[in-house]
Amino acid sequence: MTSRRRLAGELGVVAGFEEPRAPLEQYNTPPGLAAHIVHVADLNDDIEDSTVVDLGCGTGMLALGAALRGPNRVVGVEIDPAPLATAGENERRVAARADVDWVRGDATDLPLALDDATVLMNPPFGAQDGNEHADRAFLDTAAEIARVSYSVHNEGSRDFAESFAADAGGEVTHAFAAEFDLPRQFDHHDNEAQTVDVEVFRTVWDQR
Repeated sequence: MTSRRRLAGELGVVAGFEEPRAPLEQYNTPPGLAAHIVHVADLNDDIEDSTVVDLGCGTGMLALGAALRGPNRVVGVEIDPAPLATAGENERRVAARADVDWVRGDATDLPLALDDATVLMNPPFGAQDGNEHADRAFLDTAAEIARVSYSVHNEGSRDFAESFAADAGGEVTHAFAAEFDLPRQFDHHDNEAQTVDVEVFRTVWDQR
């Protein structure tokens, strides 16, 4: 198994959004955070020989991290065509060891049928006006298609994540704190860069 540090280095070549869209809360998942998530998933036997789905994949950071760890199949779903094209270029940059299917579509209304998947996702936090609770819709999809999911949320979201999982017949089995580095990329940002505290949850879903 590739070390977490080495995986972060391999993902360091992944290009981000050229023209990020604020309404979609398009932020690049930091390579270190992506490597951490993928490494934990691998330690829990959630990637090898599995179908891994990155919901709202952006330019492919989580999908490509998984593709370096021996899954059967990786699917990246993204509604915005521009970052999806970049994701395809990033696949060549990292020399992914598994093929990735890049699918243009709404992660909250999937245009394909999947089940028993491992979902990795950094959903929008719902920080924009009119986009509140956006992460809930992504979790709805995970509950429908996943055996297990890993999702990134604002710090202080554990009660929400556990309550949502319980209502959907699932259970949060792991939670860990992490940091998310945000560059200044939208007009509403006051600082050149900031670090946001986040939480990552591993949820096992009961697909009935």
